[in-house]
Amino acid sequence: MLEGIKRIEGSAFVSDIVKNDYRTAAVFKKHDIDFCCGGKFPLEMICANKDLDIKEVIQELEAATHTITSHALHEYQTWKPDFLADYIIHVHHRYLENAIPQAADYLDHLTKKHAARYPYLPELQNLFEAFSGSIAPRQQQEEEIIFPYIRQLTRAYLNKESYAGLLVRTLRKPVEQAMLQEQKTIEALMRQMRELTRNYTPPENACVTHTVTLLKLREIDNDIVHHMHLENNILYPRVLLMETELMSQND
Repeated sequence: MLEGIKRIEGSAFVSDIVKNDYRTAAVFKKHDIDFCCGGKFPLEMICANKDLDIKEVIQELEAATHTITSHALHEYQTWKPDFLADYIIHVHHRYLENAIPQAADYLDHLTKKHAARYPYLPELQNLFEAFSGSIAPRQQQEEEIIFPYIRQLTRAYLNKESYAGLLVRTLRKPVEQAMLQEQKTIEALMRQMRELTRNYTPPENACVTHTVTLLKLREIDNDIVHHMHLENNILYPRVLLMETELMSQND
């Protein structure tokens, strides 16, 4: 469901636009527009100085503020496992591939400029680097090994193929391990980042970049929580049930 499109005026200051919705920072970053300390100028003036089409920029900014609420509308429990696996890839994996580098860039810029004033920033950057380093191999294993197996298993199970039990015995993948692999590490890193940032709460008088960075980290945290819920509480348990049933039929 698409909610409230925020209208943006050319007379608005760049920094105020980002303060009103941190997601617009990515658009300014794309066009090399300073949205922090140098953002105290009207958007129309900045666009004119950079020879940018203000209508196109405003379109991009308003698109960035679109809020799509869908989690509550989906009955994930009713989805076939192969469809749910594809959903996780196209929604959650693709989101993280874009969001993690974006957050890393914000955090690097913030740490270089303000580490002396906010001593917790270098530690936060180290935690986030470890976090992102744990996410990539997990997603790669899912896309290349675990999820292709789930697609095969689902088709064989639903079509009641005679070879389904043999498929499990010969091609079975470490789904149980996947439920736990890297998860404890990722959860521990997320917990440390939450504690260090007081649940991603910007400090008093924080600059715009500081606020944008922490809100982006919170957004990623929320996505990971839902992502892991889908896998560990719905997808993988259903796969294990299918495997158990098929294995018992061939005993």
